[in-house]
Amino acid sequence: MLAKLTLQITRKKEFDFIKDLKKKFPNAELYLVGGMVRDSFLKRESKDFDFVVRNVPLKQLERILKTRGVVHLVGKTFGVLKFVPRGASALDPIDIALPRTDHAFGTGGYKDVDTQSDPSLPIEQDLLRRDFTVNALAWNVLEQKIVDPYHGVKHIKSKMLRTVGDPIERFHEDFTRMLRGIRFACQLNFNIERTALQAIKKLAHHLGEKREKTFLVPREMIAQEIIKAFVAQPVRAFDLLTLLNVFKILMPELLTMQGCEQPKNFHAEGDVWVHTRLALEKLLSPAYRKQFGANPLTAEILFGTLFHDLGKPYTMQTPEKDGTDRIRFNNHDSVGAEKAQAIMKRLSFSVFPKTDTLLHVDPDRVGWIIRNHLVGYRNDIDVMRESTVEQYFISSTQPSDSLIKVQYADTAATIHENGRADFSSFRKILKRVRVITKKSRNRKQAPPPLISGHDVMKIVKIQPGPRIGEILTLVRDQQLAGKIANKEQALTWLKKQKYHD
Repeated sequence: MLAKLTLQITRKKEFDFIKDLKKKFPNAELYLVGGMVRDSFLKRESKDFDFVVRNVPLKQLERILKTRGVVHLVGKTFGVLKFVPRGASALDPIDIALPRTDHAFGTGGYKDVDTQSDPSLPIEQDLLRRDFTVNALAWNVLEQKIVDPYHGVKHIKSKMLRTVGDPIERFHEDFTRMLRGIRFACQLNFNIERTALQAIKKLAHHLGEKREKTFLVPREMIAQEIIKAFVAQPVRAFDLLTLLNVFKILMPELLTMQGCEQPKNFHAEGDVWVHTRLALEKLLSPAYRKQFGANPLTAEILFGTLFHDLGKPYTMQTPEKDGTDRIRFNNHDSVGAEKAQAIMKRLSFSVFPKTDTLLHVDPDRVGWIIRNHLVGYRNDIDVMRESTVEQYFISSTQPSDSLIKVQYADTAATIHENGRADFSSFRKILKRVRVITKKSRNRKQAPPPLISGHDVMKIVKIQPGPRIGEILTLVRDQQLAGKIANKEQALTWLKKQKYHD
């Protein structure tokens, strides 16, 4: 696999700098390092090319690369060059570095480390600074040999994450590595070695630690690792973040769901915590894929599901304490939305750009999902106007598609005393949506409106104001109900109404 990769590298134009290195520095050594080497053994696709070059001074390396493209130096002592080959995208630079050593200050802050580059440093010394053995591999591109001083290949084959050296020491160098371990476990479906698990559990409190009012681990880095872990394996991420005290430190509000009882006739599956975990499971079920296809689960859907009942512990009322007829959670949807938004904003969950539809999280959009996850239930869908169905379930401006998927997970995880989930309201919602969208060329959206506010002002002869919107909604209801089908019919219907002053 790596030999084939070498062939690809040497034949691609963007790697022509390798020929220059060989010609001008016969003793140069070129190593492919990092995730691509690991992923080659796992037969996983990887696009991140990271190289380490030995026996070439930094200025000479930079000079060679500049003849082939654009080069940016990342700190003189770091010895890292961001290289964009001529004609390639600046969004995907190639990392080319000299061998380096790290001397951490022991604070756990990811910036609290002194990095020194040295072109003559053995590659084994460079690999010693890496987090896990499966990432401490190097492929000698020119000689086509693997360098594996810490048995990373063996650990890849056994699907085991082990730190390079003592886990306590390794995590103390950079506490972000604890979350990286959890993320790798989810992405690679690996187990975390026992001593590393114990170390994460022991050191997790540092993830919330500040020094001089600044977090040792930036919230953005925390968000990146947690979101990637959930998108890779949501239930595994849920379990690991619970087991290793990460939720306790970063999202303590979630733990209030543990032991929060629910009415057994509606929730035979257990408390709110058990229900939430089961809802995440249901997103991975064959039934979910049958309903929605094999589309990837987005972070928006996953965190909408994780937080959908967060408000229950804070709104719980019981017959014994509050004199209610049963356990009730009035207004838990709104309370949960507020608390979830606070968590996501506190941890900088919007770290990924909107263009990354898989990983992007907008706290306000997720809050909207949570606030409305009960809309259409308790027979509401039977009396809902067409324009209201559109507003919640077919909106082009709100995450309607994600809302429906979260509602599915919630419904599937709500096990009644007969041992089954009740999908009657959910099916009614889907039926109402189908009736509306079948009138559109794009079956996933509602048909476009037939008239505009200008048409209303012209026919009804009124000035701009809220009344125009009210009238447009009534016309929209007629359209979505199939009673009018074109602009001419809409204007004729409007003229017959008593809207004139």
